[in-house]
Amino acid sequence: MTGAVLHGLTAVVLRTGDDDPPVTIPRAPAREAAERELSDPAYQENAPSLLQRALNRFWEWVDDLFTAASGATPGGGLGLFVIIIAVLALIAALWWRLGTPHRAPSSSPALFDDRPRTAAEHRAAAEAHAAQGHWNQAVQERMRAMVRSLEERALLDPRPGRTADEAAAEASQTLPTHATELQAAAQSFDAVTYGARTATEPTYNRLTTLDKALTQTRPTLTNTPQGPPN
Repeated sequence: MTGAVLHGLTAVVLRTGDDDPPVTIPRAPAREAAERELSDPAYQENAPSLLQRALNRFWEWVDDLFTAASGATPGGGLGLFVIIIAVLALIAALWWRLGTPHRAPSSSPALFDDRPRTAAEHRAAAEAHAAQGHWNQAVQERMRAMVRSLEERALLDPRPGRTADEAAAEASQTLPTHATELQAAAQSFDAVTYGARTATEPTYNRLTTLDKALTQTRPTLTNTPQGPPN
């Protein structure tokens, strides 16, 4: 620019030549002239965009925040860095241990949620998942195989909407020697299906062993009182 805009002066004094008297412009016309000059698009070509200005303000705020935090933290910036790493490590450990947070269901959903399948079909699906290391699905299918097998043997009445816990409790009445294992199997099913837990190979192996044991166990029938002799 060939001249300077002086803000706050009552007038702008311009000199037209060495021998000419100075020209005094009142403040209001001078301000309007300056605004017209600065509104020229040539001055806006290199100005940052609105997004860039917002980003600049954000990073300035982040820098001020970390500067203030490091000043209040023992050890300064290094101490703040160590604390941040420790917090992130704690969050990662909790995430790995507890899994993705899920809202607990108000009641346990049904054990079977698709078309009816035989116990053999559920066992085949369980073995296929186990072969690929998909232990959650393998545990689910093995539990369904056990319950379906008990229904096929008439040890459980086929009932839509039955939960794993209900099936275990009902089966324990006719197979009391396996009551503890049945409850543990139902808990494993609920943990991986509704509790966001991750099953392991030993968990699947325990259900497989129980499934085989149930097929070889004779049910305990309720004794029917005998009538008086004739």
